[in-house]
Amino acid sequence: MKTTQKYTEQELVSLLKRQDATAFSCLYDNYASALNGIVHSFVQDEQAAYSILQDSFVKIWKQITSFDEQKGRLFTWMSSVTRNTAIDFLRSKEWKNSCQNVALTDNNNNIAADTVLTDMIGLRKMVHNLRDEYKFLVEMCYFEGFSQSEIAAITGIPLGTVKTRLRNALIELRSWINNK
Repeated sequence: MKTTQKYTEQELVSLLKRQDATAFSCLYDNYASALNGIVHSFVQDEQAAYSILQDSFVKIWKQITSFDEQKGRLFTWMSSVTRNTAIDFLRSKEWKNSCQNVALTDNNNNIAADTVLTDMIGLRKMVHNLRDEYKFLVEMCYFEGFSQSEIAAITGIPLGTVKTRLRNALIELRSWINNK
């Protein structure tokens, strides 16, 4: 039966700074679930969350000498390391590419069904009745799937103008639907 070693925070930090593997094991056992909760507040994907948690503990192990007890608690410092690791992961090309390369699923078929539904309720016809400056943006955003930022980059229209025109188009469409 495995006995777990108990350390005060000061003892734990001191041992970690000397690269004590037993102290690190204790650290992992006691803090992994709390840090995993922080990771999951950023990433829902289990594999990605596990990878971020492991990367966080590697950084904690390598950077423990930069921890200053005078500036705060160990858990607060580890939380910051974990939070920053999660944010770095979300900003990475790897994550952005994985989000773009989602495998086809039944949900993709539902998207096609939604398009048929929008045609059935006459939404496309209503969009074609919008002013040209609105129609083009609504088509790009809602039927072709471009983000507002992408539309601004493609068209050369300032992002604020894209957002305002889309909002005005939606208000106009909503008023037509309500007046039917």
